[in-house]
Amino acid sequence: MIGQVLAAVTGTIGFSVLYSVPRAYYPYCGFIGGAGWLLYCLLLPGCSPPEATLFAAILVVLLSRLFAVKERCPVTIFLISGIFPLVPGGGIYWTAYYIVTGEMEMAAQKGFTAVKVAVAIVLAIVFVFQLPQRLFRVRWKKAGNGK
Repeated sequence: MIGQVLAAVTGTIGFSVLYSVPRAYYPYCGFIGGAGWLLYCLLLPGCSPPEATLFAAILVVLLSRLFAVKERCPVTIFLISGIFPLVPGGGIYWTAYYIVTGEMEMAAQKGFTAVKVAVAIVLAIVFVFQLPQRLFRVRWKKAGNGK
């Protein structure tokens, strides 16, 4: 699992580079992507992939909003790259593969799961963005100023 989380962190930072996120935010993006994947991996044995994705995506969106307030920047800087590990790219690939090979039952199964995961991500984003902004205003101590 540690290898998977490190891969999620690395992939998230890679997408941050691809999307021209300022260099100072790479650690935050990596942390958010890794935390979301870690929660997904921890939840997966006990629940379905869409359920695990929902809770992991909620964590990603919460952390994205929190760090956006802390750094006084748009939340999309952290959200777009941080959600990357949870996107059902593998499910979409296997759906297309099974369609091409003529295995329609497997294609339908993989496709439906991929759609449920995508809907779980959308619901997490919508739910967390309904929370008032004041919930994310935390007093951050700056190093060296004593406050």
